Amino acid sequence: MKKYLFLMVTWLAGVSAFAQYDPQARKVLDNMSENIRSIGAYSASISNSLVNEAEGINDEFKGKITVKGDMYKLELEEQVVINNGTTVWTYLPDVNEVNIDNYDPDEDEITPSKIYDAYKDGYKYIYMGDETKEGEMTHVIDLVPNDLDAQFFKIKLFISKKDLLLKGWTMFEKSGNQYIYAIRDFDSKVSVKDSAFEFDAANYPGVEIIDLR
Repeated sequence: MKKYLFLMVTWLAGVSAFAQYDPQARKVLDNMSENIRSIGAYSASISNSLVNEAEGINDEFKGKITVKGDMYKLELEEQVVINNGTTVWTYLPDVNEVNIDNYDPDEDEITPSKIYDAYKDGYKYIYMGDETKEGEMTHVIDLVPNDLDAQFFKIKLFISKKDLLLKGWTMFEKSGNQYIYAIRDFDSKVSVKDSAFEFDAANYPGVEIIDLR
């Protein structure tokens, strides 16, 4: 019996180590990260869905995203989020209000620019197989946080086998919420200035500014 338990513990330890350092997953993730970083700047259409089957929730929001390095601008109907790498502006068009806050890259937050490198720190990564996503065959990789208290207990990435671009990802919350992102109309030939990633109040007459810094 003791020998059996020892073998079981050894096997489980081996599974855990493999899951954390899955070489197949790591190779795909490294290639994806290097690929997207080599592009410099890009824009794409993006959809964001909130799904909770138990609560009967299925809400979808569509918009546009522009990314350059660690900077991004996410334009949705209900809000615009701009991040220049040090400051984050969240503009709410319904009330003509913008909230300004400092950006902390060390926070446990998966942003549109951070998703490509999230696996490098604080996550196990596991190759789950392949699946068709947005009309393309993709690698499916699960990221599992080392922090058991993290808000999301799993992030599932869908990476195109054709061009190693991220086609979408799903974030699983302990509450049962799933945040599903899909990327379409990817354009890697955009030319965008750094100033595009800053909020210009002059373009929003009468905007109420709430500075939380």
